[in-house]
Amino acid sequence: MLKYITSLLLLCLLMTSTLVKAEVIHKERSLYRNILVEDNSDLRCLKFNTRSTQTQQSCFLKSQPDHLVFNYTKLLMASLLFNTQPKRILIVGLGGGTMSNTLAQLYPQSEINNIEIDPAVIKVARDYFGFLESNKIKTYAQDGRIFIKRALLKKESYDWIILDAFNGDYIPEHLMTKEFLQEAKALLSDNGILSANTFSLSKLYAHESATYKAVFGDFYQVTNNANSNRIIVVSKNGFSNNRINNSLNKQNIDKLDKTLSYYGVDIPLLYRKMINTKNNQDWPNDTRVLTDQFSPANLLNVK
Repeated sequence: MLKYITSLLLLCLLMTSTLVKAEVIHKERSLYRNILVEDNSDLRCLKFNTRSTQTQQSCFLKSQPDHLVFNYTKLLMASLLFNTQPKRILIVGLGGGTMSNTLAQLYPQSEINNIEIDPAVIKVARDYFGFLESNKIKTYAQDGRIFIKRALLKKESYDWIILDAFNGDYIPEHLMTKEFLQEAKALLSDNGILSANTFSLSKLYAHESATYKAVFGDFYQVTNNANSNRIIVVSKNGFSNNRINNSLNKQNIDKLDKTLSYYGVDIPLLYRKMINTKNNQDWPNDTRVLTDQFSPANLLNVK
């Protein structure tokens, strides 16, 4: 536990340093956004739109590049409790490529496809964040929904789909609807899981929760009390499946803990924080589901 506290204190000191000390080492205006790369002592961050911590998309410690900085990236690792050996992984939203790099180290034999709509972000990830690519790790400059539609036509499937295309300024509304989630569900393998990095402290919470339940049934979620992030974890065939239930055992948790502690992830803690909505639904039953005809996500994302 001491190592996690020490790491957290170090990160807090670095991220609360004054912006005057931050050095902009790259900036550009892409087709979609303003992009900044800043160095602040040992911390390097990718930012969109403004020089504000609210728009940080990816950060890493130059002295410890494998250490996961953002809490949501650590929360995402709780998904591995349900599928410990994903062979094909799809990540929608690249940022600095941190998640892809980590999973490539954890699963060197697995195939990872990264989808990022902005080619400029892909180049920045390569040039400034050590984003790794190979014959097993591929990147596509494409809208996530279009990629999924085309993958379905090719009858492909993935063991783990990660949705991470949202940020504090804008939500791609077409990636939150019932129709989109049905497409993503169809792309999962029989034991596949989908994880979404999303929000917990806005009017959007209830609508998004109702939409995920409408498509996948009851789901797990992990939240972080320090900010508004939550990770939704769903399974193609639900969580009544014996294989899923059997994965949530002490042996798997201990094994993952030994592996993931190197990255600053406390899996036993995440396991204790996981909530199954089956017995903990906290939104009204009549909440309207988001659809392609009704998806005012950016209007609803107000605290």
